[in-house]
Amino acid sequence: MTEAAAGASARLIKKYPNRRLYDTQTSTYITLADVKQLVLENELFKVVDAKSSEDLTRSILLQIILEEESGGMPMFSSTMLAQVIRFYGHAMQGMMGTYLEKNIQGFMEIQERMADQSKGLYGTNQFAPEAWSQFMTAQTPMVQNMMNSYVEQSKSLFSQMQDKMQDQTRAMFSTFPFPPGTSGEKGKN
Repeated sequence: MTEAAAGASARLIKKYPNRRLYDTQTSTYITLADVKQLVLENELFKVVDAKSSEDLTRSILLQIILEEESGGMPMFSSTMLAQVIRFYGHAMQGMMGTYLEKNIQGFMEIQERMADQSKGLYGTNQFAPEAWSQFMTAQTPMVQNMMNSYVEQSKSLFSQMQDKMQDQTRAMFSTFPFPPGTSGEKGKN
């Protein structure tokens, strides 16, 4: 669900103080599993506090992720989660969210291309999860190489972005009158 989902066309779900979720479209109480199903079906929705109308969508999505992560096969390692936590309060925090979002979008595009290619190979309109599992197992070395290449490209792009920001920062601060020896250009006096 995107930020645009918060608009009027999004399905409205109200969260009550008793922690129950009420789907205003179906006029029924729903569970986190039902909300997860809405996500899987690409349904646009917005979760709001029933009393204050505060947007709780992110909080609910994080709850779903937490449930998934505490299940049998977590997606995130402890190391990765610790690294994400370290970015909170860091100067690069805002950029990191965008960076992760763009990487996930890129990964989804790769997945869509692979699905399109598999349709051509197998002549089916939909690839069942079991078939995907078999296909990916057979393609593991190729997928690993492709992912390694993608990660290296991603690292390179992030490094380029960081270098560009540093150059822009230097250019911005070069107009300030710093005392000799403090402008970052020591030894050029």
